[in-house]
Amino acid sequence: MLNLYANKRLALLYLSPALLIMAVFVFYPILLNFYYSMFEWSSFSINKVFVGLKYYREIFTDADFYTSIKNNVLYAVISLIFQVGGGLILAAILEDKYMKKFQPFFRTVLFMPSILSLAVVGMLWQILYQPDIGMVNGIIRALSHSNFSFAWLSDERTAIYAVIAVSQWQFTGYITMLLLVAMHKVPESLYEAAHLDGASRIHTLFHITIPQIKEMLLVAVTITTVGAFKVFEEVYVMTTGGPGNSSDVLGTMLYRSGFRNDEMGYAATIATIIFIITLGLSLLQIKASKTGRE
Repeated sequence: MLNLYANKRLALLYLSPALLIMAVFVFYPILLNFYYSMFEWSSFSINKVFVGLKYYREIFTDADFYTSIKNNVLYAVISLIFQVGGGLILAAILEDKYMKKFQPFFRTVLFMPSILSLAVVGMLWQILYQPDIGMVNGIIRALSHSNFSFAWLSDERTAIYAVIAVSQWQFTGYITMLLLVAMHKVPESLYEAAHLDGASRIHTLFHITIPQIKEMLLVAVTITTVGAFKVFEEVYVMTTGGPGNSSDVLGTMLYRSGFRNDEMGYAATIATIIFIITLGLSLLQIKASKTGRE
């Protein structure tokens, strides 16, 4: 019993630096942000007026908030389909015995977009989406033999989808790499036994590969979903939330409230809501997957 108590104290001693850093740089700022959300204040004034939960009541009557939430949800759903679903398919293809010799090349090509700066990617795709000189319209014109011209980022119907498409291009390869790493750890004997039993590649994927990599799939789903609700840079660089507020997300709404309108209390409220949503989604996914219980 004494040894167990001593081991716990020793473990706590080793963990204390990390816990201290987490407390100072993570937990304290979260609590401080919630505290600031209960005040009406400006970045140019030392005076703060206590308003309680006023901003929390106001935000749920703000039409821009619901537009932002809708776009974040849309971002998450499309990202789960293309980044996680598409990444799983790409990883399974690259793990095929006929593709393994080409795997290093495709790993490099697929991973490269994810290491690029979000600001650079946003500016690059602004050019690619240009109605007259952009490559996107150029390819469509070449395939359709027409004078097709469309302003993807300037149309309320397509702006958010155009931005979301860029994220799929940039991060599907990253998710593919995560799933490939997990697939490399699946025992080859399981595939050999399935092959002897006459299992098809589809059956092997669903009955061997996916169950064996479900922990990494959970990581991929969590990263993708949380990232969809934290998205900011690509939207801000490409559309700044426009035209109108058709491509607004919670991140651009927070930025506009805090740094353009100087409504710091309202911006802190949005930040608190982003934190609650991302934390709730992470806990829900962990609970739903029952990870770590087997």
